[in-house]
Amino acid sequence: MARKKRETIEFRFYEIPEGESALALYGDKWKRLYGIGEKYLHFHNLFEIGYCHYGHGILVLDEKKAVYETGALSAIPAHFPHTTFSEKEDYWEYLFIDPASLLLEMYPDNSAKQLAVLEALNESPSLSDVTQNQEISLTVKKILDEFRKGRDTHQETTRYLLKVFLLELLRLKEAEKEAAAKAAAEAAEKKKTRRKRKEVENVSIAQIRPALHFIDVNYASEIKAQDLAAQCSLSETHMRRLFVDYVNLPPMDYVNLVRIQKACELMRRTDYPMDQVASECGFSTTSTFNRNFRKYMNTSPYHWKRAKTNYQSRLQDYNVLPLEGW
Repeated sequence: MARKKRETIEFRFYEIPEGESALALYGDKWKRLYGIGEKYLHFHNLFEIGYCHYGHGILVLDEKKAVYETGALSAIPAHFPHTTFSEKEDYWEYLFIDPASLLLEMYPDNSAKQLAVLEALNESPSLSDVTQNQEISLTVKKILDEFRKGRDTHQETTRYLLKVFLLELLRLKEAEKEAAAKAAAEAAEKKKTRRKRKEVENVSIAQIRPALHFIDVNYASEIKAQDLAAQCSLSETHMRRLFVDYVNLPPMDYVNLVRIQKACELMRRTDYPMDQVASECGFSTTSTFNRNFRKYMNTSPYHWKRAKTNYQSRLQDYNVLPLEGW
């Protein structure tokens, strides 16, 4: 499918103040409605860290939308399109950083490590909830507090805490990837299990298909469980188990259900007396017919015939497996 074109996207350029490790946007100014009057997504030249002190809304991340709540933490790589929408006042605070410069200090003699970590951090944006990000959120709040209080040592402290943040974010991303891989593996395993179960069911259903055909043809005659087992070349015990497992009824109950179905069809097409209907559908006596009819249809044959009840809807309550050919 072709990617939908966007007419406009905004680029917002930020600079980190000299001597600082981050540009911090904090305070009451950021208690606001988000997305009002904004028609376009935007991206930054720096890596954006956002912390939601309170509120809820939608964070649009390129072509995806994610719901955020109080305590949400966002980590959005540079040049990644995004925007935020809220219906009420939300309170976000932000940090804009250059991860490459921090990684250079963290791994000064290992450019391969710098590149690998940077690629992992920039691979995709993250939006975690409060249950996932307690430690990393605490780190972000500490950094924001350092800027808010402006103490003499805040430059050294924020630089140190930002490095801690990058390591925590890296762990969070690794955990997210592991969780995604685990979920994918579990889904694949479930699909495989369902496929195997279906294959087993199909084999088992095929084993009793001769009995189902025999019942459909010979329902008006006397049928015994041993007859059905012989049709399937199975022991009677095994045949009974397969019926219960895959037809959801014992074999003789299924025989009577088919007979009741045939009786309903016969009563709809003819004005035969009930004893004739019972005889032609395989019931040895009218009382046996009446008892089984009431069992499955919750009414007598006489009242059913007068009421013209839709028997099919009642028979479906028995959850009989529909099989090809009947």
